[in-house]
Amino acid sequence: MAFQTFNYMQEKISINNFANIMGVSKATLQRWEANGTYIPQTGDDGSKYFYTKDLLHVPHIREMINSSWEQEMQIQPIRPYTSIELFAGAGGLALGMEKAGFRHILLNEVDHDACATLRYNRPAWRVEENDVRNIPFAQFANQIDFLSGGFPCQAFSYAGKQGGFNDTRGTLFFELARAVQEIRPKVFMGENVKGLTAHDGGKTLETIKNVISELGYTLIEPRVLRAIQYQVPQKRERLILIAIRNDFAEHVRFHWPEPYHRIMTLQDAFYKGELYDTDVPISAGQKYPPKKQKVMEQIPMGGYWKDLPIEIQKEYMGGSFHLEGGKTGMARRLSLHEPSLTLTCSPAQKQTERCHPVETRPLTVREYARIQTFPDQWSFSGSLSSQYKQIGNAVPVNLAHAIGRSLIRLLNEIERL
Repeated sequence: MAFQTFNYMQEKISINNFANIMGVSKATLQRWEANGTYIPQTGDDGSKYFYTKDLLHVPHIREMINSSWEQEMQIQPIRPYTSIELFAGAGGLALGMEKAGFRHILLNEVDHDACATLRYNRPAWRVEENDVRNIPFAQFANQIDFLSGGFPCQAFSYAGKQGGFNDTRGTLFFELARAVQEIRPKVFMGENVKGLTAHDGGKTLETIKNVISELGYTLIEPRVLRAIQYQVPQKRERLILIAIRNDFAEHVRFHWPEPYHRIMTLQDAFYKGELYDTDVPISAGQKYPPKKQKVMEQIPMGGYWKDLPIEIQKEYMGGSFHLEGGKTGMARRLSLHEPSLTLTCSPAQKQTERCHPVETRPLTVREYARIQTFPDQWSFSGSLSSQYKQIGNAVPVNLAHAIGRSLIRLLNEIERL
């Protein structure tokens, strides 16, 4: 068995982490417990958990246990594969792809601070600080193996009857498509938020599929990857679209990366262990104003505004108190024993608080970066708010590395044709 570092017979999975693995809400898990589908154990402290050995019949668990993660970590390019990345941000995707074996020829980003971050950490990378609309890509025609871009999701106009290339004009997806058209890479990848699948009733994704076909590429069925399955201590989901040029598509097969053997938590992110060789370094971070500090001090680890006394709930939430919805990101203190909620552009905003598990303060820059699996040596440029924004918008490095290994394996197959 590939699973060498994990004694699953002894392992426990908390009910919250089981819900994370299954991709369901805690309410769904409670229903499952009530109807006998999955019945957890109860510890002396009242905590609920499962023994992994009792869940071997669950496909998600079996997939983790039997994963060939270690073999996939050994994948190496049989020659240097060239890459161009658009909308590169602070480099989460680029760094993961570099670790997998790609050689970046160009990274494009319009944000000045993010470009400064890329240049500082990788002086040898060619960073084009420019609006993507201004970049001519024909200069790279037939020279690039792989093109990628996390294009912002914008509504398309459906003026055309086919929902094709011309209907995407004025959007940043159009610029990614234009780059594909001019460069003709062997493979390209787009990544986006999970919500793109339902955007505009599914029309946006359907138009994207039509464009990819028009360009002469075969789209692998898109998949939403959950970062927690790929050694990332964060409940982040990204839609991944991978397309292979038609002259290669019939002769190769893309394999999605297999999951890691367990769920990483904030304990793994902040302290010396499997993910990092040291505890998280001290770094700058936002602070709560005194009034908010007093409120947040009353939130237990893993709790949120509903754990406050009712009168404080009403005062803190204001008009939101009576609105429907769980509003689970508000006054939220994270748990050391679970992955983080998806990071946002700020850890201290009222709608998206990300309070440290045991200290009453927002997460620091380095804690943010570790949750996104950036190495501690990766520095971020700009103001404090800019650094948070860069990190919050990034693709987790370990997720990018896992996808990158699968892409290297695909390009190895193409190279052998």
